[in-house]
Amino acid sequence: MERKFVGAGLLSGLIAGLVAFLYARIFIEPQVAKAIDYEEYRSHAEEEMEIALGGTGGHSHEHELFSRSVQENIGAGVGTVIFALCIGAFFAVAFTFLWAYVGRRWAEADPRVVASVLGLIGFVAVSGVPFFVYPPNPPAVGEEDSIGARSSAYLTLTVVSVVAMILAVWLVMALWARLGGLVSTVAASLAYLGVMAVTAALLPTFQEVPGPLEANGTIYGAGFPGQVIADYRVYAIANQVVLWAVLVAVFALMLGIFMQRGARRREPQSELAEA
Repeated sequence: MERKFVGAGLLSGLIAGLVAFLYARIFIEPQVAKAIDYEEYRSHAEEEMEIALGGTGGHSHEHELFSRSVQENIGAGVGTVIFALCIGAFFAVAFTFLWAYVGRRWAEADPRVVASVLGLIGFVAVSGVPFFVYPPNPPAVGEEDSIGARSSAYLTLTVVSVVAMILAVWLVMALWARLGGLVSTVAASLAYLGVMAVTAALLPTFQEVPGPLEANGTIYGAGFPGQVIADYRVYAIANQVVLWAVLVAVFALMLGIFMQRGARRREPQSELAEA
């Protein structure tokens, strides 16, 4: 059965990745294009400012290894699908462990409900909380020198979030019999939020949105458009919602198929027993 769960997780991840890529291609890529246009505009504005200040204004323009078309289609598609496959595999493993405990303790429990709850928990831990602490930025936002620090902080926050969520689920299970489901869930949620609040406070913050380009009281270029950042972040978190929703829906559908097959196999045995 564990192999079936992992297979269902990989299939769910594949479908979710394809749907998420389609969503990103339609809604996120236009915001990326606007950011790239601003990057080119900023480069020209910097050249004009340098010339006005007595410089040569000769900035070198780097040539991309892959064309923009390859990046937004093949590159983004492969990256999204691989990420979704990894999420699907980890989701299946987490479900296997959780269902092994829940299924033994509550015989009437529906695995599809357990998968749905796990999907919500996974979204909060892997995508939701890290997003609100370190929301993603489109191209041209952020300094190249801080890429390593930003990546390390985001990875640290995500790891802490996943570990804290696992401990929170364990706490719910441990307190369920004595305090009931509602009280144990509230207590574990508060403990998780407390850990994440402390972690976020200890990690560095990054404010790197390019402002207006000016020198000696003259503005040579506008700052990065705030609406592009806002739209990009809204579509980015919506993309994660789509990915997790499709993954959980397909996984639950696969569980329903497994349950139907199991019921069919038991029917002949029950008929023979009655005869």
